[in-house]
Amino acid sequence: MSIHQNIKRITTHVLHEMKLRGEKISMLTAYDYSMARIIDGAGVDVILVGDSASNVMAGNQSTLPITLDEMIYHARGVVRGCNRALVVVDMPFGTYQGNSKEALASSIRIMKETGAHAVKLEGGQEISESVIRILSAGIPVMGHLGLTPQSIHKFGTYVVRAKSEEEAAKLVDDAHILEDAGCFALILEKIPAKLACQVTKAIKIPVIGIGAGPNVDGQVLVLHDMLGITQEFSPRFLRRYHNLDAEITGAVKNYITDVKSLDFPNQKEQY
Repeated sequence: MSIHQNIKRITTHVLHEMKLRGEKISMLTAYDYSMARIIDGAGVDVILVGDSASNVMAGNQSTLPITLDEMIYHARGVVRGCNRALVVVDMPFGTYQGNSKEALASSIRIMKETGAHAVKLEGGQEISESVIRILSAGIPVMGHLGLTPQSIHKFGTYVVRAKSEEEAAKLVDDAHILEDAGCFALILEKIPAKLACQVTKAIKIPVIGIGAGPNVDGQVLVLHDMLGITQEFSPRFLRRYHNLDAEITGAVKNYITDVKSLDFPNQKEQY
């Protein structure tokens, strides 16, 4: 029997055991109670309260505008909807870069005010001091390398990262730095599959990919992309498992028609 079917609550230790046994880790984003309750009940292993909420929930063009207070609001609802999944919360831009004391204060707020189980930070060596300080408070940290959306203005593009030998070497070094600092897992985003496989074999902590090929320890997608709620975002790595945009549009149109034709409410739908 797989580990995840026999566990009442996924923990960082369970994820490590899943890597050792070669059992793949499933991870999705969620930003509210209702969606979290559904995907937790479906059996997903990890739920990420992603700063992608800035895009899919608030309509911003990047992840940069979302605030710590807004992330805490979203995470609080997600945690209430979860009985089994490990809940990880993105630390938003400006709450940890360059100031490890602020990073600690921000992560403590997230843990105390949401009841989440871990935080996630983007970057490698340059944020290692913040990672170490957060871990010193007993707060689990997930790392994130490759395409790091909070650094979009530095890169200037969302293209595949670490294609050059120099950048690939730095990514491997950063993965070891994050592992040595004490991160319990690592996300690799939009990097060559061969490099992702190399990193996964080189470190002992679980590696979860998004656009990083199949030879990692697990996969993560943005829920709204995977369900087809968002349609304008279509990278190569995205598989749409449903087309909720069309489903919801059809349902709303049927409702409007029924209201205007006096078909709704009928005799059975009134008191």
